[in-house]
Amino acid sequence: MADVAQLAGVSSQTVSRVSNGFPGVTEDTRAQVLAAMRELGYRPNSAARALRRGEFRTLGVITFSLSTMGNIRTLEAIATSAAEHGYAVTLLPVAVPTQDEVNGAFSRLGELAVDAVIVIMEIHLLDAATVSLPPGVQVVVADSDAGDRYTVVDTDQAGGARDAVRHLLDLGHDTVWHLAGPEGSFAAQRRANAWRTTLTEAGRTPPPLVRGDWSAESGYRAGLRLADEPDCTAVFTANDQMALGLLRALHERGRRVPDDVSVIGFDDIPESASFLPPLTTIHQDFAEVGRLCVEGVLSKMREGGAEHGTTLVPTRLVRRESTARRPSPDPASSAP
Repeated sequence: MADVAQLAGVSSQTVSRVSNGFPGVTEDTRAQVLAAMRELGYRPNSAARALRRGEFRTLGVITFSLSTMGNIRTLEAIATSAAEHGYAVTLLPVAVPTQDEVNGAFSRLGELAVDAVIVIMEIHLLDAATVSLPPGVQVVVADSDAGDRYTVVDTDQAGGARDAVRHLLDLGHDTVWHLAGPEGSFAAQRRANAWRTTLTEAGRTPPPLVRGDWSAESGYRAGLRLADEPDCTAVFTANDQMALGLLRALHERGRRVPDDVSVIGFDDIPESASFLPPLTTIHQDFAEVGRLCVEGVLSKMREGGAEHGTTLVPTRLVRRESTARRPSPDPASSAP
């Protein structure tokens, strides 16, 4: 550091501030110091800094699946937000969601030197007491039903599902069919429960629930079944990828969207606006979920813990071209 300071013509303290990303250094001075670092091959010693500060500037992330779009986008948002706070992220996927695997993951993260942990737990585990997180570790959980035992950040799954169903009922559809996510998913259960409750409160009889696994292929298989339901004029699909498969199946069976069947998804993935037709969907703010997870765990680190409970991030309806008013049962009648 002294060599860098001498070459750049600044103090060692200024080199330290640039090295640690602290403010209060002009851009010209920062550029001089960085150029001197490159010329001398200087790299900050992260282990020494960790010993001096008592922190590693690294957050661990445990996730049980990288196959779902929601988990991937949540992970991306966490990494982005962590970087904005000057933290790196160490990812540890867990293949089998058991207590032993979770304990092993926390042990491995301890060996990798992380300051705190964010767990992306989309499946039912914490709420069913199948898995518990080790005490004494600062943890925030994303996408889980464990708010009484842990600090949880999640999308307002129920609110988004209610908006989807009400949108279709407001368009005059007698009822709304539901293509749900996998049975073990917390998010899928929340969305399905809200679908059923919203229909019941509106005085409508919920049709039989159709189950998928989040994939477009499962949406396609479900769509072949729903295309044969003559009374099916509206479908709330629990995610956009299944909606993509559903749209293909309806097209192959000659059911036009939205003329014959209205379809609404959930997630608002970037590709949903390019579906044919462009997909009406429920937007999830993954960036906000990631930001709140990072800020929550940093707050717990600084304050030595925080109250348990769940923070819900609002959703919003994005109207596109896959939903329309219910088709008239009488072809001779005019459209409402």
